[in-house]
Amino acid sequence: MKQHLQHPLFGIVTQTATEQNVHAYAIGGFVRDLLLHRPSKDVDIVVMGNGIEFAERVAKKLHVKLAVFKNFGTAMLKYKDVEVEFVGARKESYRSDSRKPIVENGTLEDDQKRRDFTINALAIALHPDQLGELLDPFDGVKDMERKLIRTPLNPVETFSDDPLRMLRAIRFASQLNFTIDPAALEAIRSNVERISIISQERITEELNKIILSPKPSIGFKYLFDTGLLNKIFPLMANLYGVEYIDGKGHKDNFYHTLQVLDNICETTSDLWLRWAAILHDIAKPHTKRFEPGHGWTFHGHEDKGARMVPKIFAALKLPLNEKMKFVQKMVQLHLRPIVLAQDVVTDSAVRRLLFDAGDDIEALMLLCKADITTKNEYKVKKYRNNFELVQQKLKDVEQRDQIRNWQPPVSGTDIMHIFGIKEGREVGIIKNQIREAILEGEIPNSREAAIEFTIRRGEEIGLKVVAANN
Repeated sequence: MKQHLQHPLFGIVTQTATEQNVHAYAIGGFVRDLLLHRPSKDVDIVVMGNGIEFAERVAKKLHVKLAVFKNFGTAMLKYKDVEVEFVGARKESYRSDSRKPIVENGTLEDDQKRRDFTINALAIALHPDQLGELLDPFDGVKDMERKLIRTPLNPVETFSDDPLRMLRAIRFASQLNFTIDPAALEAIRSNVERISIISQERITEELNKIILSPKPSIGFKYLFDTGLLNKIFPLMANLYGVEYIDGKGHKDNFYHTLQVLDNICETTSDLWLRWAAILHDIAKPHTKRFEPGHGWTFHGHEDKGARMVPKIFAALKLPLNEKMKFVQKMVQLHLRPIVLAQDVVTDSAVRRLLFDAGDDIEALMLLCKADITTKNEYKVKKYRNNFELVQQKLKDVEQRDQIRNWQPPVSGTDIMHIFGIKEGREVGIIKNQIREAILEGEIPNSREAAIEFTIRRGEEIGLKVVAANN
Protein backbone atom coordinates (compact mmCIF):
# COMPACT_ATOMS: atom_id res chain seq x y z
CA MET A 1 0.00 0.00 0.00
CA LYS A 2 3.02 2.31 0.27
CA GLN A 3 2.59 3.50 -3.31
CA HIS A 4 -0.77 5.01 -2.30
CA LEU A 5 0.82 7.17 0.39
CA GLN A 6 2.68 9.56 -1.90
CA HIS A 7 0.78 12.68 -0.82
CA PRO A 8 3.17 14.86 1.25
CA LEU A 9 0.67 14.82 4.11
CA PHE A 10 1.45 11.18 4.88
CA GLY A 11 5.17 11.89 5.06
CA ILE A 12 4.57 14.52 7.74
CA VAL A 13 2.22 12.23 9.69
CA THR A 14 4.81 9.41 9.60
CA GLN A 15 7.55 11.84 10.69
CA THR A 16 5.41 13.04 13.60
CA ALA A 17 4.54 9.47 14.60
CA THR A 18 8.26 8.63 14.65
CA GLU A 19 9.20 11.66 16.75
CA GLN A 20 6.39 11.05 19.24
CA ASN A 21 6.81 7.26 19.24
CA VAL A 22 3.08 7.02 18.55
CA HIS A 23 1.21 4.67 16.22
CA ALA A 24 -1.07 6.35 13.68
CA TYR A 25 -3.29 4.91 10.92
CA ALA A 26 -5.29 6.14 7.95
CA ILE A 27 -8.67 4.51 8.47
CA GLY A 28 -12.20 4.26 7.10
CA GLY A 29 -13.57 5.79 3.91
CA PHE A 30 -10.22 6.94 2.51
CA VAL A 31 -8.84 3.39 2.61
CA ARG A 32 -12.08 1.96 1.22
CA ASP A 33 -12.11 4.38 -1.71
CA LEU A 34 -8.41 3.78 -2.34
CA LEU A 35 -9.09 0.07 -2.86
CA LEU A 36 -12.21 0.76 -4.91
CA HIS A 37 -10.29 3.24 -7.11
CA ARG A 38 -12.69 6.03 -6.18
CA PRO A 39 -11.43 9.62 -5.76
CA SER A 40 -11.27 10.74 -2.13
CA LYS A 41 -10.16 14.03 -0.61
CA ASP A 42 -11.11 13.22 3.01
CA VAL A 43 -8.65 11.38 5.24
CA ASP A 44 -9.39 10.09 8.75
CA ILE A 45 -6.33 9.43 10.91
CA VAL A 46 -6.65 7.53 14.17
CA VAL A 47 -3.89 7.93 16.73
CA MET A 48 -2.99 5.59 19.60
CA GLY A 49 -3.03 8.39 22.14
CA ASN A 50 -4.14 12.01 22.16
CA GLY A 51 -5.42 12.80 18.65
CA ILE A 52 -5.66 16.54 19.22
CA GLU A 53 -2.07 16.92 20.46
CA PHE A 54 -0.83 14.83 17.53
CA ALA A 55 -2.86 17.00 15.09
CA GLU A 56 -1.40 20.19 16.59
CA ARG A 57 2.14 18.97 15.88
CA VAL A 58 1.22 17.97 12.29
CA ALA A 59 -0.48 21.34 11.66
CA LYS A 60 2.60 23.18 12.95
CA LYS A 61 4.86 21.26 10.56
CA LEU A 62 2.48 21.93 7.63
CA HIS A 63 2.02 25.62 8.58
CA VAL A 64 -1.77 25.35 8.39
CA LYS A 65 -4.63 26.26 10.73
CA LEU A 66 -6.16 23.58 12.92
CA ALA A 67 -9.81 23.42 13.97
CA VAL A 68 -10.16 21.69 17.35
CA PHE A 69 -13.42 20.13 18.61
CA LYS A 70 -12.65 19.23 22.22
CA ASN A 71 -16.15 17.92 22.96
CA PHE A 72 -15.66 15.27 20.28
CA GLY A 73 -11.94 14.75 20.83
CA THR A 74 -11.22 15.54 17.18
CA ALA A 75 -9.21 18.08 15.19
CA MET A 76 -9.35 18.98 11.49
CA LEU A 77 -7.02 20.64 9.02
CA LYS A 78 -6.89 21.23 5.31
CA TYR A 79 -3.63 20.77 3.46
CA LYS A 80 -3.49 21.43 -0.28
CA ASP A 81 -6.39 19.40 -1.73
CA VAL A 82 -7.02 17.12 1.27
CA GLU A 83 -9.17 17.53 4.41
CA VAL A 84 -7.84 15.55 7.37
CA GLU A 85 -9.53 14.64 10.64
CA PHE A 86 -7.50 13.34 13.61
CA VAL A 87 -8.92 11.39 16.53
CA GLY A 88 -7.56 9.21 19.30
CA ALA A 89 -8.43 5.50 19.12
CA ARG A 90 -11.56 4.85 21.12
CA LYS A 91 -14.21 2.38 22.06
CA GLU A 92 -17.88 3.24 22.34
CA SER A 93 -20.98 2.18 24.25
CA TYR A 94 -24.54 3.40 23.74
CA ARG A 95 -27.69 4.17 25.71
CA SER A 96 -30.98 2.97 24.23
CA ASP A 97 -32.46 6.48 23.88
CA SER A 98 -29.59 8.10 21.98
CA ARG A 99 -27.20 7.47 19.11
CA LYS A 100 -24.52 9.54 20.87
CA PRO A 101 -21.97 7.10 22.27
CA ILE A 102 -20.19 7.07 25.59
CA VAL A 103 -16.54 7.26 24.47
CA GLU A 104 -13.44 5.86 26.16
CA ASN A 105 -9.82 5.54 25.07
CA GLY A 106 -9.20 2.29 23.24
CA THR A 107 -6.96 0.26 20.98
CA LEU A 108 -6.90 0.15 17.18
CA GLU A 109 -8.98 -3.03 17.39
CA ASP A 110 -11.54 -1.21 19.57
CA ASP A 111 -11.66 1.60 17.02
CA GLN A 112 -12.15 -0.80 14.12
CA LYS A 113 -14.91 -2.66 16.00
CA ARG A 114 -16.89 0.55 16.42
CA ARG A 115 -16.92 1.16 12.65
CA ASP A 116 -20.25 0.70 10.88
CA PHE A 117 -19.22 -1.71 8.09
CA THR A 118 -16.32 -4.02 7.35
CA ILE A 119 -15.41 -1.99 4.26
CA ASN A 120 -15.05 1.07 6.53
CA ALA A 121 -12.96 -0.71 9.18
CA LEU A 122 -9.80 -0.98 7.04
CA ALA A 123 -6.65 0.79 8.26
CA ILE A 124 -3.23 1.55 6.76
CA ALA A 125 -0.30 1.91 9.17
CA LEU A 126 1.50 5.28 8.99
CA HIS A 127 4.29 4.64 11.50
CA PRO A 128 7.72 3.47 10.26
CA ASP A 129 7.84 -0.13 11.52
CA GLN A 130 4.59 -1.07 9.69
CA LEU A 131 4.39 1.70 7.09
CA GLY A 132 1.85 0.86 4.38
CA GLU A 133 0.61 -2.34 6.04
CA LEU A 134 -3.13 -2.96 5.56
CA LEU A 135 -4.96 -4.04 8.72
CA ASP A 136 -8.22 -5.80 7.87
CA PRO A 137 -9.53 -7.72 10.90
CA PHE A 138 -13.07 -8.20 9.53
CA ASP A 139 -12.32 -9.26 5.94
CA GLY A 140 -13.39 -5.93 4.46
CA VAL A 141 -11.29 -6.56 1.33
CA LYS A 142 -13.13 -9.84 0.70
CA ASP A 143 -16.44 -8.04 1.18
CA MET A 144 -15.39 -5.51 -1.44
CA GLU A 145 -14.62 -8.34 -3.83
CA ARG A 146 -18.02 -9.87 -3.05
CA LYS A 147 -19.67 -6.43 -3.28
CA LEU A 148 -21.17 -6.92 0.15
CA ILE A 149 -22.22 -4.50 2.91
CA ARG A 150 -21.66 -6.25 6.25
CA THR A 151 -21.19 -5.08 9.85
CA PRO A 152 -18.03 -5.94 11.83
CA LEU A 153 -20.07 -7.02 14.87
CA ASN A 154 -23.62 -8.27 15.46
CA PRO A 155 -25.77 -6.20 13.04
CA VAL A 156 -28.75 -6.06 15.43
CA GLU A 157 -26.58 -4.32 18.05
CA THR A 158 -24.81 -2.21 15.42
CA PHE A 159 -28.09 -0.79 14.09
CA SER A 160 -29.77 -0.53 17.48
CA ASP A 161 -26.80 1.44 18.87
CA ASP A 162 -26.83 3.91 15.97
CA PRO A 163 -29.94 3.58 13.74
CA LEU A 164 -28.50 6.04 11.22
CA ARG A 165 -26.24 3.16 10.16
CA MET A 166 -29.30 1.48 8.63
CA LEU A 167 -29.62 4.36 6.17
CA ARG A 168 -25.86 4.42 5.66
CA ALA A 169 -25.90 0.69 4.75
CA ILE A 170 -28.55 1.38 2.13
CA ARG A 171 -26.74 4.48 0.92
CA PHE A 172 -23.46 2.59 0.39
CA ALA A 173 -25.32 -0.23 -1.37
CA SER A 174 -26.87 2.35 -3.71
CA GLN A 175 -23.67 4.32 -4.30
CA LEU A 176 -21.44 1.27 -4.87
CA ASN A 177 -24.04 -1.11 -6.36
CA PHE A 178 -23.32 -3.55 -3.50
CA THR A 179 -25.65 -6.06 -1.85
CA ILE A 180 -26.51 -5.84 1.83
CA ASP A 181 -25.65 -8.98 3.81
CA PRO A 182 -28.87 -10.98 4.58
CA ALA A 183 -28.21 -10.87 8.34
CA ALA A 184 -27.74 -7.10 8.20
CA LEU A 185 -30.89 -6.74 6.11
CA GLU A 186 -32.91 -8.70 8.65
CA ALA A 187 -31.40 -6.59 11.44
CA ILE A 188 -32.59 -3.43 9.66
CA ARG A 189 -36.12 -4.85 9.44
CA SER A 190 -36.11 -5.61 13.16
CA ASN A 191 -34.81 -2.13 14.05
CA VAL A 192 -36.96 0.14 11.85
CA GLU A 193 -38.71 1.70 14.86
CA ARG A 194 -35.31 2.89 16.16
CA ILE A 195 -35.04 5.36 13.26
CA SER A 196 -37.33 7.64 15.31
CA ILE A 197 -34.37 8.75 17.48
CA ILE A 198 -32.53 10.15 14.43
CA SER A 199 -33.00 13.83 13.54
CA GLN A 200 -34.81 14.62 10.32
CA GLU A 201 -31.78 16.56 9.07
CA ARG A 202 -29.53 13.47 9.29
CA ILE A 203 -32.17 11.27 7.66
CA THR A 204 -32.60 13.70 4.77
CA GLU A 205 -28.83 14.01 4.33
CA GLU A 206 -28.61 10.23 3.75
CA LEU A 207 -31.72 10.29 1.57
CA ASN A 208 -30.16 12.95 -0.66
CA LYS A 209 -26.99 10.86 -0.99
CA ILE A 210 -29.10 7.89 -2.10
CA ILE A 211 -30.87 10.12 -4.62
CA LEU A 212 -27.49 11.32 -5.95
CA SER A 213 -26.14 7.78 -6.40
CA PRO A 214 -25.75 6.42 -9.96
CA LYS A 215 -28.86 4.20 -9.70
CA PRO A 216 -31.03 5.41 -6.81
CA SER A 217 -33.65 2.67 -7.29
CA ILE A 218 -31.22 0.25 -5.59
CA GLY A 219 -31.43 2.30 -2.40
CA PHE A 220 -35.16 2.96 -2.60
CA LYS A 221 -35.97 -0.72 -3.08
CA TYR A 222 -33.99 -1.49 0.07
CA LEU A 223 -35.76 1.34 1.91
CA PHE A 224 -39.12 -0.02 0.83
CA ASP A 225 -38.40 -3.71 1.41
CA THR A 226 -37.05 -3.14 4.93
CA GLY A 227 -39.97 -0.92 5.98
CA LEU A 228 -37.74 2.14 6.47
CA LEU A 229 -39.39 4.10 3.65
CA ASN A 230 -42.75 3.84 5.37
CA LYS A 231 -41.15 5.43 8.46
CA ILE A 232 -39.15 8.21 6.82
CA PHE A 233 -41.19 9.02 3.68
CA PRO A 234 -44.63 7.33 3.86
CA LEU A 235 -46.06 9.39 0.98
CA MET A 236 -43.63 7.72 -1.39
CA ALA A 237 -44.31 4.26 0.07
CA ASN A 238 -48.03 4.90 -0.55
CA LEU A 239 -47.37 4.90 -4.31
CA TYR A 240 -46.88 1.13 -4.11
CA GLY A 241 -49.54 -1.30 -5.28
CA VAL A 242 -51.99 -2.03 -8.09
CA GLU A 243 -55.74 -2.15 -7.64
CA TYR A 244 -58.07 -4.08 -9.99
CA ILE A 245 -61.77 -3.46 -10.69
CA ASP A 246 -63.65 -5.24 -13.49
CA GLY A 247 -60.33 -6.78 -14.51
CA LYS A 248 -58.76 -3.36 -15.09
CA GLY A 249 -55.62 -2.30 -13.23
CA HIS A 250 -53.11 0.53 -13.42
CA LYS A 251 -49.33 0.58 -13.33
CA ASP A 252 -47.57 0.40 -9.95
CA ASN A 253 -46.73 4.05 -9.38
CA PHE A 254 -43.94 3.26 -6.92
CA TYR A 255 -41.91 1.20 -9.39
CA HIS A 256 -42.81 3.61 -12.20
CA THR A 257 -41.39 6.48 -10.09
CA LEU A 258 -38.18 4.52 -9.49
CA GLN A 259 -37.84 3.93 -13.24
CA VAL A 260 -38.36 7.63 -13.97
CA LEU A 261 -35.75 8.47 -11.30
CA ASP A 262 -33.20 6.05 -12.78
CA ASN A 263 -33.96 7.36 -16.28
CA ILE A 264 -33.35 10.99 -15.35
CA CYS A 265 -30.12 10.06 -13.55
CA GLU A 266 -28.72 9.08 -16.96
CA THR A 267 -29.00 12.70 -18.13
CA THR A 268 -28.55 14.89 -15.04
CA SER A 269 -26.83 14.95 -11.65
CA ASP A 270 -29.04 17.82 -10.45
CA LEU A 271 -30.47 16.85 -7.05
CA TRP A 272 -33.60 18.96 -7.46
CA LEU A 273 -34.51 17.60 -10.87
CA ARG A 274 -34.10 14.14 -9.35
CA TRP A 275 -36.46 15.20 -6.55
CA ALA A 276 -38.91 16.33 -9.23
CA ALA A 277 -38.76 12.81 -10.69
CA ILE A 278 -39.55 11.37 -7.25
CA LEU A 279 -42.50 13.72 -6.66
CA HIS A 280 -43.98 14.00 -10.16
CA ASP A 281 -46.71 11.43 -9.41
CA ILE A 282 -46.80 11.81 -5.62
CA ALA A 283 -50.49 12.81 -5.64
CA LYS A 284 -51.72 9.83 -7.66
CA PRO A 285 -52.95 7.92 -4.58
CA HIS A 286 -54.99 11.02 -3.62
CA THR A 287 -56.55 11.46 -7.09
CA LYS A 288 -57.12 7.81 -8.08
CA ARG A 289 -60.64 7.13 -9.33
CA PHE A 290 -62.26 4.26 -11.22
CA GLU A 291 -64.59 5.24 -14.05
CA PRO A 292 -66.83 2.35 -15.23
CA GLY A 293 -66.30 1.62 -18.88
CA HIS A 294 -63.09 3.63 -18.95
CA GLY A 295 -60.78 2.48 -16.16
CA TRP A 296 -58.50 4.18 -13.67
CA THR A 297 -57.91 7.94 -13.78
CA PHE A 298 -55.65 10.33 -11.86
CA HIS A 299 -57.17 13.62 -12.99
CA GLY A 300 -55.46 16.69 -11.56
CA HIS A 301 -52.62 14.78 -9.91
CA GLU A 302 -50.14 17.33 -11.24
CA ASP A 303 -52.00 20.24 -9.58
CA LYS A 304 -52.53 18.36 -6.32
CA GLY A 305 -48.90 17.19 -6.37
CA ALA A 306 -47.60 20.74 -6.87
CA ARG A 307 -49.63 21.89 -3.86
CA MET A 308 -48.17 19.03 -1.78
CA VAL A 309 -44.52 19.92 -2.54
CA PRO A 310 -44.07 22.73 0.07
CA LYS A 311 -45.41 20.54 2.91
CA ILE A 312 -43.22 17.62 1.82
CA PHE A 313 -40.13 19.84 1.70
CA ALA A 314 -40.96 21.29 5.11
CA ALA A 315 -41.48 17.84 6.66
CA LEU A 316 -38.20 16.54 5.22
CA LYS A 317 -36.31 19.72 6.22
CA LEU A 318 -35.46 20.42 2.59
CA PRO A 319 -34.91 24.08 1.56
CA LEU A 320 -38.09 26.15 1.18
CA ASN A 321 -36.53 28.50 -1.36
CA GLU A 322 -36.17 28.57 -5.14
CA LYS A 323 -35.13 24.90 -5.09
CA MET A 324 -38.56 23.97 -3.73
CA LYS A 325 -40.27 26.29 -6.23
CA PHE A 326 -38.35 24.65 -9.08
CA VAL A 327 -39.51 21.16 -8.00
CA GLN A 328 -43.06 22.47 -7.58
CA LYS A 329 -42.97 23.90 -11.11
CA MET A 330 -41.69 20.63 -12.56
CA VAL A 331 -44.46 18.65 -10.83
CA GLN A 332 -47.08 21.15 -12.00
CA LEU A 333 -45.95 21.10 -15.65
CA HIS A 334 -44.75 17.51 -16.11
CA LEU A 335 -47.76 16.44 -18.22
CA ARG A 336 -47.72 19.40 -20.58
CA PRO A 337 -44.96 18.32 -23.02
CA ILE A 338 -46.36 14.76 -22.99
CA VAL A 339 -49.75 16.08 -24.11
CA LEU A 340 -48.03 18.11 -26.84
CA ALA A 341 -46.15 15.02 -27.97
CA GLN A 342 -49.42 13.11 -28.33
CA ASP A 343 -51.33 15.76 -30.30
CA VAL A 344 -50.77 18.08 -33.22
CA VAL A 345 -48.43 20.74 -31.88
CA THR A 346 -49.81 24.26 -32.27
CA ASP A 347 -47.74 27.42 -31.95
CA SER A 348 -50.16 28.62 -29.28
CA ALA A 349 -49.61 25.55 -27.06
CA VAL A 350 -45.84 25.88 -27.45
CA ARG A 351 -45.93 29.59 -26.59
CA ARG A 352 -47.92 28.82 -23.43
CA LEU A 353 -45.47 26.11 -22.40
CA LEU A 354 -42.52 28.47 -22.91
CA PHE A 355 -44.35 31.18 -20.97
CA ASP A 356 -45.03 28.90 -18.00
CA ALA A 357 -41.68 27.03 -17.93
CA GLY A 358 -39.35 29.95 -18.67
CA ASP A 359 -35.66 29.05 -18.25
CA ASP A 360 -36.63 25.64 -16.82
CA ILE A 361 -37.96 24.36 -20.15
CA GLU A 362 -34.90 22.18 -20.81
CA ALA A 363 -35.17 20.58 -17.34
CA LEU A 364 -38.88 19.96 -17.92
CA MET A 365 -38.18 18.23 -21.23
CA LEU A 366 -35.60 15.97 -19.52
CA LEU A 367 -38.19 15.03 -16.90
CA CYS A 368 -40.82 14.29 -19.52
CA LYS A 369 -38.49 12.08 -21.55
CA ALA A 370 -37.59 10.20 -18.36
CA ASP A 371 -41.33 9.71 -17.72
CA ILE A 372 -41.60 7.39 -20.74
CA THR A 373 -41.43 3.99 -19.04
CA THR A 374 -43.71 1.91 -21.28
CA LYS A 375 -42.31 -1.44 -22.41
CA ASN A 376 -44.09 -1.02 -25.77
CA GLU A 377 -41.25 -0.23 -28.19
CA TYR A 378 -43.65 1.25 -30.76
CA LYS A 379 -44.98 3.74 -28.18
CA VAL A 380 -41.47 4.58 -26.96
CA LYS A 381 -40.32 5.34 -30.51
CA LYS A 382 -43.45 7.33 -31.25
CA TYR A 383 -43.16 9.46 -28.10
CA ARG A 384 -39.45 10.10 -28.62
CA ASN A 385 -39.99 11.15 -32.23
CA ASN A 386 -42.82 13.44 -31.16
CA PHE A 387 -40.68 14.92 -28.38
CA GLU A 388 -38.05 15.81 -30.97
CA LEU A 389 -40.74 17.61 -32.97
CA VAL A 390 -41.87 19.45 -29.82
CA GLN A 391 -38.29 20.49 -29.01
CA GLN A 392 -37.75 21.77 -32.54
CA LYS A 393 -41.03 23.68 -32.32
CA LEU A 394 -39.92 25.14 -28.97
CA LYS A 395 -36.71 26.42 -30.59
CA ASP A 396 -38.55 27.86 -33.61
CA VAL A 397 -41.25 29.62 -31.59
CA GLU A 398 -38.78 30.95 -29.01
CA GLN A 399 -36.51 32.31 -31.74
CA ARG A 400 -39.43 34.03 -33.44
CA ASP A 401 -41.63 35.17 -30.53
CA GLN A 402 -39.19 35.40 -27.58
CA ILE A 403 -41.74 34.17 -25.04
CA ARG A 404 -39.34 32.59 -22.53
CA ASN A 405 -39.33 34.67 -19.30
CA TRP A 406 -41.82 36.92 -21.05
CA GLN A 407 -42.34 40.47 -19.87
CA PRO A 408 -45.43 42.30 -21.22
CA PRO A 409 -44.47 44.87 -23.88
CA VAL A 410 -47.13 47.20 -22.40
CA SER A 411 -47.18 47.62 -18.62
CA GLY A 412 -49.98 48.55 -16.25
CA THR A 413 -48.39 52.00 -15.93
CA ASP A 414 -48.54 52.38 -19.74
CA ILE A 415 -52.25 51.48 -19.76
CA MET A 416 -53.04 53.99 -16.98
CA HIS A 417 -51.10 56.71 -18.87
CA ILE A 418 -52.81 56.02 -22.23
CA PHE A 419 -56.33 56.22 -20.80
CA GLY A 420 -55.71 58.57 -17.89
CA ILE A 421 -57.08 56.11 -15.35
CA LYS A 422 -55.99 54.84 -11.94
CA GLU A 423 -54.99 51.32 -11.07
CA GLY A 424 -58.05 49.10 -11.09
CA ARG A 425 -60.07 46.35 -12.74
CA GLU A 426 -59.79 47.74 -16.28
CA VAL A 427 -55.99 47.70 -16.15
CA GLY A 428 -55.98 44.02 -15.11
CA ILE A 429 -58.47 43.09 -17.85
CA ILE A 430 -56.39 44.72 -20.61
CA LYS A 431 -53.11 43.24 -19.31
CA ASN A 432 -54.62 39.73 -19.39
CA GLN A 433 -56.02 40.31 -22.88
CA ILE A 434 -52.59 41.45 -24.15
CA ARG A 435 -50.97 38.30 -22.72
CA GLU A 436 -53.63 36.03 -24.22
CA ALA A 437 -53.45 37.72 -27.61
CA ILE A 438 -49.67 37.28 -27.79
CA LEU A 439 -49.79 33.66 -26.57
CA GLU A 440 -52.57 32.83 -29.06
CA GLY A 441 -50.62 34.49 -31.87
CA GLU A 442 -53.29 37.14 -32.55
CA ILE A 443 -50.67 39.90 -32.34
CA PRO A 444 -46.85 39.87 -32.49
CA ASN A 445 -44.83 40.11 -29.27
CA SER A 446 -43.90 43.75 -29.90
CA ARG A 447 -44.59 47.05 -28.15
CA GLU A 448 -46.10 48.72 -31.21
CA ALA A 449 -48.61 45.91 -31.81
CA ALA A 450 -49.44 45.70 -28.11
CA ILE A 451 -50.19 49.47 -27.87
CA GLU A 452 -52.52 49.30 -30.88
CA PHE A 453 -54.24 46.30 -29.29
CA THR A 454 -54.47 48.14 -25.92
CA ILE A 455 -56.17 51.16 -27.48
CA ARG A 456 -58.63 48.96 -29.37
CA ARG A 457 -59.54 46.87 -26.29
CA GLY A 458 -59.76 49.95 -24.07
CA GLU A 459 -62.19 51.68 -26.40
CA GLU A 460 -64.31 48.52 -26.52
CA ILE A 461 -64.86 48.74 -22.74
CA GLY A 462 -65.60 52.47 -22.81
CA LEU A 463 -62.15 53.97 -22.14
CA LYS A 464 -60.88 57.02 -24.01
CA VAL A 465 -57.30 57.73 -25.09
CA VAL A 466 -55.94 60.81 -23.36
CA ALA A 467 -52.21 60.47 -24.09
CA ALA A 468 -50.11 58.94 -26.86
CA ASN A 469 -47.68 56.24 -25.72
CA ASN A 470 -45.01 54.60 -27.84
